[in-house]
Amino acid sequence: MSEIPGDLKFLKTHEWARVEGDGKVTVGISDHAQGLLGDLVYVELPNVGDRVEAGNACAVVESVKAASDVYAPVTGKVVAVNSALADKPETINEDAYGEGWLYQLEIEDAEQLNELLEPDDYAEQLEDDH
Repeated sequence: MSEIPGDLKFLKTHEWARVEGDGKVTVGISDHAQGLLGDLVYVELPNVGDRVEAGNACAVVESVKAASDVYAPVTGKVVAVNSALADKPETINEDAYGEGWLYQLEIEDAEQLNELLEPDDYAEQLEDDH
């Protein structure tokens, strides 16, 4: 069982959100998700300035096995993307909760964070999936 950082919120679709405290939220995919996908070979990120809607696909991660949509955990405007992933998508495999972040957005409605899963609830979901 992969370790789940306590400061993150999760979607049922295995995205994580870290609230940065300045109205920004960093988004990535969980360690569990990268494990299921296997070695990542390509990442398609949203553009800075894009507005993403909670629950909508806004990025793609592709492995040798499959391509998978990445959904926005909250609605907001993309203010940064992890462009290092273009050359090294495997960073997500190595450090899903750190250097392997995908993009950062400025959140429109902080209330949306309350709808995301807490780490314990996410861990429980993973156990139910087995």
